[in-house]
Amino acid sequence: MGFMEMRSAKLMNGRVFAGARALYRAAGVKGEDFGKPIIAIANSFDEFLPGHVHLNKVGRLVSEAIQEAGGIPREFNTMAVDDGIAMGHTGMLYSLPSRDIIADTVEYQVNAHCADALICIPNCDKVVPGMLMAALRLNIPTVFVSGGPMEAGTTVMPDGTVKKNTDLIDVMYASADDSLDEADLLAYEKTVCPTCGSCAGMFTANSMNCLTEAIGLALPGNGTILASHAYRKDLFKRAAEQVVKIAKQYYDNDDDSVLPRSIATKEAFENAMTMDVAMGGSTNTVLHILAMAQSADVDFTLDDIERISHTVPCICKASPSGEWEISDVHRAGGITGILGELDRAGKLHRDVHSIDYKTLEAKLADWDIMRETCTEEAKQMHLAAPGHIVSPDPFTHTTLFDSLDRDRENGAIHDVDHPAVTEGGLAVLRGNLAPDGCVVKTAGVPKEIWTFRGPALVVESQEQAIEVILDDTLKPGMALVIRYEGPKGGPGMQEMLYPTSFVKGKGIGKQVAMLTDGRYSGGSSGLAIGHIAPEAANKGPIALIQNGDIITIDIPNRSVNVELSDEELAQRRAELEADDGYVAHRDRKVSQALKAYAAFARSADKGATRDPELIDKLSGLA
Repeated sequence: MGFMEMRSAKLMNGRVFAGARALYRAAGVKGEDFGKPIIAIANSFDEFLPGHVHLNKVGRLVSEAIQEAGGIPREFNTMAVDDGIAMGHTGMLYSLPSRDIIADTVEYQVNAHCADALICIPNCDKVVPGMLMAALRLNIPTVFVSGGPMEAGTTVMPDGTVKKNTDLIDVMYASADDSLDEADLLAYEKTVCPTCGSCAGMFTANSMNCLTEAIGLALPGNGTILASHAYRKDLFKRAAEQVVKIAKQYYDNDDDSVLPRSIATKEAFENAMTMDVAMGGSTNTVLHILAMAQSADVDFTLDDIERISHTVPCICKASPSGEWEISDVHRAGGITGILGELDRAGKLHRDVHSIDYKTLEAKLADWDIMRETCTEEAKQMHLAAPGHIVSPDPFTHTTLFDSLDRDRENGAIHDVDHPAVTEGGLAVLRGNLAPDGCVVKTAGVPKEIWTFRGPALVVESQEQAIEVILDDTLKPGMALVIRYEGPKGGPGMQEMLYPTSFVKGKGIGKQVAMLTDGRYSGGSSGLAIGHIAPEAANKGPIALIQNGDIITIDIPNRSVNVELSDEELAQRRAELEADDGYVAHRDRKVSQALKAYAAFARSADKGATRDPELIDKLSGLA
């Protein structure tokens, strides 16, 4: 192998860039360190988010470890939107667009300063995919290490009733439950989010951090070691050492196998999505993995996800769809445990590698707790347990489980012969209501409503949806259609956890369907169908639905339709176009920033990404 010149070399040599070196010296880089790889640390520390509030401490830890390993650490921050805080009001319009801002920020910072390698410290919803998109665009040695998941809460009600494993979703359910008083609600509010970290359960943030590990860009434990556990500190140090190691592999040995695009191949995308379907991850992972594939120039589409969803069972049914918390999944072997079961079932491509192993087989040999070859380090790591210490600080405890969970019939992770749900945890549906597809988290849908037929109740916004739920206009047996909330129509494709939470709080969660061209939260469950494409703002059929139209949903046969003839739909389309009706009739003023996002946004089947052809056309640049 040869020698690859570092990106920073041009700045560190010669008279021309003496000014750049002077600025690096002023920022604290020692002259004797010039020539070492510059490692950009993309940190999403943010005091708004419990998932990120501790990352300032993490950034310092990672920086010091990079320095010790022989790199020059240069930390910067990205933005981070807390979906839970932004949800239910116009703040949520900014969440998905922030994904592109984050991706651009990382690309800008790294290229502007000629960084040689990158370590990303994300945690919550849009930060993970935003950083992944940037890493795949940049294609320099990169390691991901997330802030880690939050512990589940323990809520003691005013009457003394103890409710274990509560989380953010429980307080949202409670807020719509008329049988609970203010004291009951306050008990939930104070206890459901006890530690720092991304919200407990397999919501979007944790789903994405697990997916990053599965695709090969993060070390084992990334998705499942609790943010509060001391073992997470070890993971941060190992990640810092690993990024310096692979930077040297690339630049000193010309080993391009460590680059993100060498790791995130089509086969790796399929493996990651297979794992996601098997654990019933958030529907938002579909949106994000499609966007990531485009950043990597990988031909991975909704058709591939549809194919995978047909052939992979759900073998890990975690909260909010099941009884298991993220710490239980960790005890059962975490992501390498799920991958191990899928590998034994012949569901994975084996010709893939990761930032730390040359082959999938070698990684599973060391980290799959069901194998005799599993290392003591791996076994010990998977014993990390909740500490039940209420604190926003990381690394507060070293609590361990008494034993690992190797029960593959009744434990947190099943084998494929004993699936939690025979059908996969995610499914793509199509029909005359969604010709380009839509997505449902089947792991969260009660089996009794996998087939549904009922009259539509149509609203033009999430705000109207909340109104018709809380005032009981939405009745059992109805299909609530929420439109003009897609990427362009929102704009911003609002995530809608409040509507799904409120129907549960009202006690009708198993009796209604909800359909939207927007998104549902990773914390949503019930018959909630999102990402309907084309969206209403792009003249999709969802714009043509009227109150009382009969909606039919058939998850086993992957279909979603409105009982209208092609002729009737064509007539309605003609009337709507004549009336210039492809505009939501609502009082929602949006900023120029959101309008700019909407101008380039494509529908959900394309990952809600910017339209590259339109950008090229308008920019006039090749």
